[in-house]
Amino acid sequence: MSTMPKTMPKTEFATDLSVTQAGDPSRAHPMMPFTRHDEAARHAHVVAFKNFLMRQLEPRWRTLIDEKVAPQMAQSGRDAATEYRELEKNLGTVPAYRAWQTLMVAAQDEMWRSVTESVDHSLPELQRIEAANAALGSVRINPEFKAPRYLTAVDIHRMPGGYHADQGEGDLRQGAIFDKAAALYHMGRNGGAMNDLRGHTIAQHFFDRFESMNAENPPKRILDLGCTVGHSTVALAQNFPHAEVHGVDVGAALLRYARARSASLGVSIHYSQQSAERTDFADGYFDMVVSSAVLHETSAKAAPAIMRECWRLLRPGGVMIHLEVPLRFDASAWNRVRGWFESVHNNEPFWIGAQKTDFAGLAAQAGFAEVCAGYQPSVRQADPTAIPRFTSTPGPVHVVWYMISGIKPQA
Repeated sequence: MSTMPKTMPKTEFATDLSVTQAGDPSRAHPMMPFTRHDEAARHAHVVAFKNFLMRQLEPRWRTLIDEKVAPQMAQSGRDAATEYRELEKNLGTVPAYRAWQTLMVAAQDEMWRSVTESVDHSLPELQRIEAANAALGSVRINPEFKAPRYLTAVDIHRMPGGYHADQGEGDLRQGAIFDKAAALYHMGRNGGAMNDLRGHTIAQHFFDRFESMNAENPPKRILDLGCTVGHSTVALAQNFPHAEVHGVDVGAALLRYARARSASLGVSIHYSQQSAERTDFADGYFDMVVSSAVLHETSAKAAPAIMRECWRLLRPGGVMIHLEVPLRFDASAWNRVRGWFESVHNNEPFWIGAQKTDFAGLAAQAGFAEVCAGYQPSVRQADPTAIPRFTSTPGPVHVVWYMISGIKPQA
């Protein structure tokens, strides 16, 4: 991401989109909040700070824990991988680790603060763009909707207000904050400012596993569960241009922004405020139901309910695909310590639970056939003619994604 957008006086705001986008390459689409010069510097600092903490310092902690601490504990009859919670707690008393831990949290909080500045002065322009594209796509908001407790008990990712924050009719703020922050959070590795790499990867997984189905009967109705602001949803619509595409999420402000964002890109998508555990769509309405990095933000009770809902929503022969973070609960003591850090300090309560869950087993229990779990290499643009690369070989986050997919059997 460029750190040198067009310099503008703090008292002014660019309403000419051609000028704004040309001056700020981080704006991948018209609805992306505009970044002033000083804000861009803070955003660049956040990305550099996160890179330093996660790419330079974290590997040293991995080496120390896996190659020194774990063997030392084993010599005394203790298992570092089993005692990961106690190990992470004890590490918190080590000044160097405590400093790393504190700086990781500080970087996350600074990301949200710096992004909010850009969003707040951009809102009038975003509302204008939303109104100008009101005819494309749709959004259904349910005033009586209550978000599940696993999403309201804490602010997920430390995002102030979480996914469900909403200031009332017409509010876009939380969606704009999430969109602007996502590129910083992923440090550009999820498709740059578009953040659509996971959506293209889901489409590529469909092409890899279900090539004959795509050739003979491509999906005509697609549902994206937990769509947030439509990062993956737009990519799916672009890969299946003749399909009717829907996205559901818990946040009204997320969904209003998602519709406007999609429309500003010329893509018609239908969004609605619902829980992935139970939607109001008819039985068998969809040909494909997907999610992108959603399951790890649910709960042990919600995950099987979501699998059952996917089965209900699909027509016989329809396809379910879930993309998840490719970190499983393996024997690495550091991976377990790091996972516990995410759970406790980055407000990801189900992080460890998701790594331990047999999602393929849950899918089979829900009634899916040909269930497969493995790793899909990331792609910037899906290609139905590409050689299939879905594999059982794991890899780093953003390089590969953990995929669970299956078919609803024919009646």
